[in-house]
Amino acid sequence: MKFRWVGALLLPAAAYYVYLPLPSGVSEPWKLMLLDALFRSFIRASHVAHSLGACHRVHLLNRAISWVEVTDARSSPTVHVTDSTLGAVPTRVFQPIGGAGLKRGVIYFHGGGWALCSGRMRSYDLLCRKMAEDLDAVVMSVDYRLAPEAVFPDQYHDAVAASRAFLSSEVLQRYGIDPGRVCASGDSAGGNLAAAVVQELISDPTLTVNFKVQALIYPVLQALDFLTPSYQQNQDVPILYRPLMVQFWLEYLGADASLEPLLLANNHSSMDQPGISAATRSKLNWTALLPAERRKSFQQVVKETGSGGLVGKLPGLTDVRAAPLLAEQDVLRRTPKAYVMTCEFDVLRDDGLMYVRRLRDAGVSVTSDHYEDGFHGCMAFAFLPVMSSVGQRSLNNYIRWLDQNL
Repeated sequence: MKFRWVGALLLPAAAYYVYLPLPSGVSEPWKLMLLDALFRSFIRASHVAHSLGACHRVHLLNRAISWVEVTDARSSPTVHVTDSTLGAVPTRVFQPIGGAGLKRGVIYFHGGGWALCSGRMRSYDLLCRKMAEDLDAVVMSVDYRLAPEAVFPDQYHDAVAASRAFLSSEVLQRYGIDPGRVCASGDSAGGNLAAAVVQELISDPTLTVNFKVQALIYPVLQALDFLTPSYQQNQDVPILYRPLMVQFWLEYLGADASLEPLLLANNHSSMDQPGISAATRSKLNWTALLPAERRKSFQQVVKETGSGGLVGKLPGLTDVRAAPLLAEQDVLRRTPKAYVMTCEFDVLRDDGLMYVRRLRDAGVSVTSDHYEDGFHGCMAFAFLPVMSSVGQRSLNNYIRWLDQNL
């Protein structure tokens, strides 16, 4: 019944936004167009509700997403599903039924710009079920707190707390997880949290168990340059538009929405910002970190003068817990083998590719899985009703890598 209502909403929305041009290389573009039409309609409605004082824009979006997507914890003949907590953080647990011996373990952080979505959504539920089945793994999908009620570092602290609990001997023994085969993974903002958690915990000498691998799916990793080649190339490509990503960052950092134009123009990272050192700038210098085929003919945009003191007012911009790309090489060197998925038609493409380069420079074994026809969120297109070729390919390759490396 929900999908009938969604269809009724989707058709007029699609008609309104059908003129939106998409790059010719996008896989099955009409499916992306339809989903984007619905999403943009909800965004428009949320802005209207916010301006009228009815509710915060994020609340309306989350209510709409929850109504359409959130599912109950239902077990199947092959996977036992329960809602529990991990380090006092709500978590949905997927346990494969049957089989002898210890299981692999995966802790997963959902995407949504630190403000939207849930591990209880249908798309994440289906993803984690498939991982549990195909990998014979216990998968724990974490519902960390969300903006605007929670701002950085709240989401990070939830992710760390859940991960510490996940790696504890009590949890590993309770669920029959092999302590030598555990992984941290996530997509988009969840990929950000997974990378940050791995950096934090790999340096903790008190832990007797740590992650064997990390798997990051189109992760967001920095907020100092919103004019990388991928931000320039894909600024108008669904579903993650350049202004929307800036809005997510401002929500996450608890900053005023009026700062959006300054960040879009890179005024916050101008050369006169005393809070950004030359060493920090080198860690996201895409002219040196990206291959030529991604740099193309785009020009680097670094302002000589900008909005003075902005970094001082928003210290999260240069905090490695929020921006894992800025980590020191010595920290990266200690991180485990990595998988990084990136998509050509995604503003976050270069965040992921720069992280691949920095990890490799630090001596870490990295698999860079790039999709020339992919877009942000494409792995959710592995399932009906928007199943697509790139969605299925990306999901299958992600699970295959975990199977071979975890």
